[in-house]
Amino acid sequence: MSQKKAFALRIDADKLAALEKWAADEFRSTNGQIEWIIDKALRSAGRLKEEKKTKSNDSNP
Repeated sequence: MSQKKAFALRIDADKLAALEKWAADEFRSTNGQIEWIIDKALRSAGRLKEEKKTKSNDSNP
């Protein structure tokens, strides 16, 4: 896994509230939800290489 870097994110209050609710509905932290959304968007756009699946990842949806 690559090293994680922190950065400030300015976001509209209504968008943050919607994001926090979405994260809670998915049983993720808000930060985890943001990472998931970015990862999905990057893969969809072909901007991020697919990782090889391991046995531990195969059980996750």
